[in-house]
Amino acid sequence: MHRDKPLLILVAGPYRSGTNDNQLLIRANVKAMTDMALELYKMGHMPVLGEWFALPIIEAAGSKNVGDEIFNEIFHPIAIRLINHCDAILRIGGASSGADEMVTIGQARGKIIFHNKSEIHAIN
Repeated sequence: MHRDKPLLILVAGPYRSGTNDNQLLIRANVKAMTDMALELYKMGHMPVLGEWFALPIIEAAGSKNVGDEIFNEIFHPIAIRLINHCDAILRIGGASSGADEMVTIGQARGKIIFHNKSEIHAIN
């Protein structure tokens, strides 16, 4: 790996896990991932969240509730497609089968897997 090359890093963490679909808790999960994305950006990398792609498309497709059929057809599949474009995945937060799935798929596709921000070399 070229240590001077910025990485496109997928931040994978809990979205719905442990929230009982409570919107305040879901927003807190997204904030945690977004805050980490900001830290990665400040380190010189290009962070991305699957949610940034999925949620507007889910809304455009007419989803009415988190976890409805439209939501489920789009949410994880977009993140899985996004992995192909990423150099690495940073797994953050607590229990999450979806985030764990992103790591497993990333490993199978030869992506760099980080479990802590301290493992990532700053570019700037």
